[in-house]
Order: sequence, then structure tokens, then C-alpha cells
Amino acid sequence: MSDVPVKKYRKESDTSENEEDNDKFEPYVPVRERKKQQLLKMGRIVQLTAEASNVGKSSSENEHDEEGTEESWGRKFNISLLDQHTELKKIAEAKKISAVEKQLKEEEKILESVAEKKALMGVAELAKGIQYEDPIKTSWTPPKYILNKPDSRHEKIRERLRILTEGENVPPPLCTFREMKLPKSILAALAKRNIKKPSPIQVQGIPAVLAGRDLIGIAFTGSGKTLVFVLPIIMFSLEQELRLPFISREGPYGLIICPSRELAKQTHDIIQYYCRHLQESGMPEIRTVLAIGGVPVNDAIAIIQQGAHIMVATPGRLMDMLDKKLVNLDVCRYLCMDEADRMIDMGFEEDVRTIFSYFKGQRQTLLFSATMPKKIQNFAKSALVKPVTINVGRAGAASMNVTQDVEYVKQEAKVVYLLECLQKTSPPVLIFAEKKQDVDAIHEYLLLKGVEAVAIHGGKDQDERYRSVEAFRNQEKDVLVATDVASKGLDFPDVQHVINYDMPDDIENYVHRIGRTGRSGSKGLATTFINKATEQYVLLDLKHLLIEAKQKVPPFLGELCSETEKYADLGDGCSYCGGLGHRITECPKLEAIQNKQVSNIGRRDYLSNTAADY
Repeated sequence: MSDVPVKKYRKESDTSENEEDNDKFEPYVPVRERKKQQLLKMGRIVQLTAEASNVGKSSSENEHDEEGTEESWGRKFNISLLDQHTELKKIAEAKKISAVEKQLKEEEKILESVAEKKALMGVAELAKGIQYEDPIKTSWTPPKYILNKPDSRHEKIRERLRILTEGENVPPPLCTFREMKLPKSILAALAKRNIKKPSPIQVQGIPAVLAGRDLIGIAFTGSGKTLVFVLPIIMFSLEQELRLPFISREGPYGLIICPSRELAKQTHDIIQYYCRHLQESGMPEIRTVLAIGGVPVNDAIAIIQQGAHIMVATPGRLMDMLDKKLVNLDVCRYLCMDEADRMIDMGFEEDVRTIFSYFKGQRQTLLFSATMPKKIQNFAKSALVKPVTINVGRAGAASMNVTQDVEYVKQEAKVVYLLECLQKTSPPVLIFAEKKQDVDAIHEYLLLKGVEAVAIHGGKDQDERYRSVEAFRNQEKDVLVATDVASKGLDFPDVQHVINYDMPDDIENYVHRIGRTGRSGSKGLATTFINKATEQYVLLDLKHLLIEAKQKVPPFLGELCSETEKYADLGDGCSYCGGLGHRITECPKLEAIQNKQVSNIGRRDYLSNTAADY
């Protein structure tokens, strides 16, 4: 009894007692240490070293090291270094693959969470649960000798022209306008404009539209998307007029919606050009209405009174006219949305939904754009019946006919440097800026320096905007300074140079801007000014866009890199905004929208007149 307390308070340095007593009377010795002593006794030191290396590591590190235990044992069995290296390489590859899979799963989850729960359809259709199973039937069929050819021949043509198609029973591609069964007067009008053969998007797009299919058409800027929806609507309207002439206040049969007034005016002029040629050849008149903001509505009403075949409109004015019952969509069977993603992006989504609710039956719906991220494609498909998706190049890719120059210019030196840039090519030249103040400042500076310049932006009167665009198009003026109002869809055939006074916040806007040059197969140049004020995520997107288009990447851009660049080989970049420099997990646009939604929680006045949903 007397020796027990002595053992308990004995100093650690005193090693005269034997090991067994230590085990018996020192409960504070850690289990790991006791095992170590036992193993030492048994002489199994090799196992111990591997175990000791794990001491102090976190559980997650231990999990990773479990795979490495084979290597630590390997040396004991005299495995060559080369074999060990191969084994290590395999383990590293497996870890990498699992990281990529994890990233993809995370992206899918985010895309699902931001996807629109409500389909892009009219309120009545959603309420009644109306679903159309089959596309609209038309009287047009491809030539018999084309139909008799095997599918392999069609696939070869698509491969040669780099056309990617998705959808059931895609109509065969047709390589000439004659095969599309267009009237001689239309062929003559095309020849007058020096359009001798269809572009890739037209080769596959026009037959699909003429066959009555719903369509999502994605092709780079200046590739001739307008003709894909203009020629079929003229043919359908002509067919209706010949069968049974339109009476007063009847129509329109076809509706084309554009995001900007200038683009609507341009589309209207193109339709009128072909309708005029048809009328000259003895065909009945096809009446076209232009319904856009900023101009009196009387002109549009006068044509509607006669009975209109085709209507080209911007969402705001169209909504206003539908609301006041100045026009109806009872017989409308053809709807086209040009630059569709920009429209949904610009906040016209609710307007589009409301417009859909005015349709009385099934319609053929076409969506066109140069940039259409996955999120908008998936959303748009909810409005379409068995759609055909035609892709010429990647959605959101820059036109390969444009040489892109990116230059670092200090904020204060930009305006002065503009004059130097204007010397690069002969006029006409387009200059883009984000802010209206910048447009006015550049315009004033150029006029002071004796440059023949005009300017357009949302703050200017519609007549002034018309005059400016027409003067520039007719080459009476050398320079057009504009905000992004002029970046979508406008066609100035002879523009050789586009200058971006500042880098837009959105890489899609950049693609649309530089697409004003290098159109219809001609070459063009785009110069972009960047500096410290430009956001890093936009610069990363720009860097990857330049690499994709095989353009020269300046050193200051080449040095930039982000964490998600290791996933760059996964493909189309961000599935939310289309930027190549980041993934959806780090999308600043998505983050900004989510923050806005969070800040709006609790602010809505549910009793106010504007709360239409309640």
C-alpha cells in the first residue's frame, strides 16, 4: 500500500523503474505513445514511420494520404522509382477528374436554380395548360430530287459549312435560292444587292422556316440572319393574300419584334425593298407596318386600316397599341424576335410574355441572335414547339473577319488618342461609348477638330437619330458616335473600323459592337481602349475571346489569370452570361442580379396599382 503514492508522484526523468510499472500507474500517457512503445518492443518500426507522419494532420489530409500509403510501403519492396512515379501520376489524374466532375455538378445546380420556372408563354396558355405537340404545317416542300438524296449528303454539306443542328427531322440544307422555290422577282432583287448564294445560316435556316418549324438561329454578326426570317414571312404573306385578300383592320399575319428603334426601321426597309420588287412583277401589294416609339402612331394606324400583312415593332409601342386595341393578333401565325437574348436581358421579358397572351392560336416562333447563353436558350425553348436549333460557330463568338486590337490608354488621354486611331483606316468609322455624356463629349471634340461626325443615343429625339443614321449610311458623314443603341443588328456595309472608347461591362455587348464591321465576308478592324477602370472579369473574358479568335493578346492581358481558368477546357465558359473567362460559379452578372433581388425583398408595396400580380 505504502509504495502506490510514491509511484504516482514520481518524476518522469526517473527511469530506474521498469516499463510495466509505467503502464500500470501513469494513466496520462497517450494511447498513441503506448502503441509506439509496444511496436518498438516488437521491432515493427517500418509501419510506425508511416503512422508518425500522420500525427497532427487534419482528417481530410489523412484521407488524401491513405492513397499514398502504398508508396511508403513501396520502397520496402524495392519498387522502381519509375513505377512509383506512374502510380503517383494515376492518383493525381483521378483527383483532377473528380474536381472537374464536382465543378460541373455545381454548375448544373446553379443553372437549375436560376432557370425560369415559368415558361415563356402567354398567361392564358399557361393557365389552361395548352401545349402544342406539332409544328405548323405549310404548303412548301423541298425539291423532290433533294428529298431523294441520302442523309449523308446533307450531313456533308453541314460539316463543310460548319453548321450544327439540333432537333427532330431537320429539313435538308439547300445551297441555292432557286432550290428554295423563291419567285424570280425576289431572285432579281437579291442579285441587285449582290447576294448570289446563301450564307451558311441561310442554307439551313430558310428551308427550316419555310417548312413551318420553330427555330433558334445563332450565327456570328453580319452573317445574313435577317434574310432567314424576312424572305419566308414575305412568301407566307403573299400566299395568304393570293388565297384571300386582306380586308380593312385585318392582320398582321407576321410580327417581327426588335430591341431598338433603329434595328426595327432597318428591318422594315429591307422588307419593303423585296415587297416593292414583288409588286413591280405584277404580284399584289404586301403592306408593312412600322410601330416604334418616338414617332406619331398615325402612320401605322393608316396602314392597319387598309389591312396589314407584316408588322415590325419595338416591345413598348407594340404593347401600347395592343392595350389600346389599335391592333390585334387574331390572325397572326408568325412571330420573330430579332436579337432575342438582348431583349430578354434588357428587361423586356414580361412584355414579351404579355404580347404572347394576345395570340389566338398556335404560332411559328423564331429567335435569332449572335449571342445566346445556355440559360436563355433553355428558357426560350419553353416557348417553342419541337424547335430546330441552328448554330454557325459558337454562340457568342466574335466574327473571324474582324481584326481585334486592344490598347492600354489612360482615361485622360482617350479623347486625344481617338484622332490618332481614326487615321488607321479610311472612313466611315463607328465609335462606341457606354455613357451618353461620353458620346456628347466625343462628338463635340471631333466637330471642333473638323471631323464630319454625327451622334446617336437614347436621350436624343427620334427624328435626329434617324437623320444621323441615314447621313452616316449614305456616307455624307465620316464618323458615327453612339451608345449600345447602335450595336445590335444595325448594318452599315462599308464600315472598316469600330473603336470602343471604353470596354462594355458585358462581353456580349463587345461582340455585338465589333460585329458592325467585317460584315458579309468583308474584313474589318476593331480597336478597344482599356485601362485600370475596366473590371478584371471583363478583361478575362476578352482575353479568352481573343485567344478563341486567334488574335494577338497584348502582354498586359496575357498576365491576367483567374482561379477558374483550369476549367477553361470544359467548353463554352459561363452558361449564364456566355463569358469565356469565368464559370457560372463566379459570374459577376448573376451575382449582381441576386444582390438586387435580395435588396428588393420587403420593399414592394403590394397595395399599389403597379403590383399587377397581386
